[in-house]
Amino acid sequence: MILDKVNIPDDVKKLTFDEMKSLAGEIRELIIKKVNTTGGHMAPNLGVVEATIAMHYVFNSPVDKFVFDVSHQCYPHKILTGRKEGFTDPDKYNVYTGYTAPEESEHDLFKVGHTSTSVSLACGVAKARDLKGENGNVLALIGDGSLSGGEALEGLDNAASMDSNIIIIVNDNDMSIAENHGGLYDNLKLLRETDGKAECNFFKSLGFDYYYVNEGNNVEKLVETFEKVKDSNHPVVVHIRTVKGCGLEVAEQNKEAFHWIMPGTLDENKEPVEFVENYTSLTRQYILDKTKVDKTVIAVNAGTPGVFGFDKEFRNTLGRQYTDVGIAEEHAVAYSSALAKCGAKPIFAVMSSFIQRAYDQLSQDFAINNAPATILVFGGGISGTDVTHLNIFDIPLISNIPNIVYLSPTTKEEYLAMLDWSVEQDKYPVAIRVPSGDVVSTGQKDNTDYSDLNKFKVAHRGQKVAIIAAGNFFKLGEETQKEIKDKLGVDATLINPVYLTGVDTALLEDLKKNHDIVITLEDGCLDGGFGEKITRFYSTSDVKVLNYGAKKEFTDRVPLDELYQRYRLKKELITEDVKKLL
Repeated sequence: MILDKVNIPDDVKKLTFDEMKSLAGEIRELIIKKVNTTGGHMAPNLGVVEATIAMHYVFNSPVDKFVFDVSHQCYPHKILTGRKEGFTDPDKYNVYTGYTAPEESEHDLFKVGHTSTSVSLACGVAKARDLKGENGNVLALIGDGSLSGGEALEGLDNAASMDSNIIIIVNDNDMSIAENHGGLYDNLKLLRETDGKAECNFFKSLGFDYYYVNEGNNVEKLVETFEKVKDSNHPVVVHIRTVKGCGLEVAEQNKEAFHWIMPGTLDENKEPVEFVENYTSLTRQYILDKTKVDKTVIAVNAGTPGVFGFDKEFRNTLGRQYTDVGIAEEHAVAYSSALAKCGAKPIFAVMSSFIQRAYDQLSQDFAINNAPATILVFGGGISGTDVTHLNIFDIPLISNIPNIVYLSPTTKEEYLAMLDWSVEQDKYPVAIRVPSGDVVSTGQKDNTDYSDLNKFKVAHRGQKVAIIAAGNFFKLGEETQKEIKDKLGVDATLINPVYLTGVDTALLEDLKKNHDIVITLEDGCLDGGFGEKITRFYSTSDVKVLNYGAKKEFTDRVPLDELYQRYRLKKELITEDVKKLL
């Protein structure tokens, strides 16, 4: 195998073109086997194998700096920079993160996992180089899907005006996670169809020197162009046409489905997965039903439709009642806010990790304007995921902006009732933290009037100890209530707060009469979170408050159970703490 003699980037430079072609095939085999075992980004990595080999052949990392956008496509780079054991040895499959990570290698400059950042980062790298009087090339590898993000456009605008070396490699496979959306992609299509010769050229209009490589999965063609732009003294765009999922037929044919896959996706004779109702399917069906009877209802998404079950059938059924704005959460919030202010009923679905990209729009366009749009925040909660995709900051972020009503349902019936109330009301900007995990159902319709703001629900009335358990952690509240009764003989009160943006002052005041301890449970960061609102309320009283949730820290692939232990989010540990206070 060619890969046996490639351990560092310098080894790539010793290869012939035929050997590099063989190397590309070997790298693909490793990626396919590893990702099918562990899950991860399949199609993006397969599409840039040749480009990555060519980059390391022509340029001199780490003297020349490589900046990856999102780093969905960094696996070939990791294999060529001393980390191939993470792909060849099944026992080490999880040694390395799925994203670039400076602690792993000097060849990774940044830890990144969110999109559209590479050009801005590369601008800073190039400027620092110039200020220090150093040499070297700075390369940003960005996919066409990432170009729709505002930061990418801001970065390109700035990069084009730099009077020094910066090379932007645009990996154009005519795809985001799903299909591309936006006028920019019409120009990319025109450039592909004219072999890069069209007079109308977005990159040239900004001032970039421009090169086009139609065979973006041909190492020799890539090397030829990269050698032309190496050591350039001005900003350059190299536009390469690649195939997403290249080398794996099923991925080439199903680019959207194979952007990211679950373990075992390629296994033969795999048992079919039975349909299990979840909060994604509930959301999908609600929107399908609602749009049939109300033509002003519209689903909005920012480039990640599969996460919410917005598949091609769903998108085609909704037609003009569906908008994918591309990977542009800021625009999605502003767009949804304007839709709502003008009488439409937008439902913007977004991941917790990504809504933080739109903080200013949440404040300015959404909240200040009291736009009665509905934002559904998916995935919120403590998890063992990569540091770039933590979902614990949405409660502090959203719940502290005035005017917004942030709801946290605990059951299927609550969720659907909240969703319908939000869509039909016209007074408040509303966000709903969609529950995670298995669907919990009471079997009884929820008739709560959610316009009566900040009224908590008392699930069980007790004394001495009160447990206020929000959303995902209501089940933990139930378990803790039973544990305290069994171990301490105390019949604790159990409360579902419903609202993350306010407190039920009447109820909290009433608890003072016969409660000594109040416990808060929230599936997110404690600092600035919901529990602190309760602590602040009782700060001048004799009631003691115990807040449980995540510490303000970045965690990287730490097992969930380990985090729960660290944060004492176990019924036994919480009961121990209560016993000490009692």
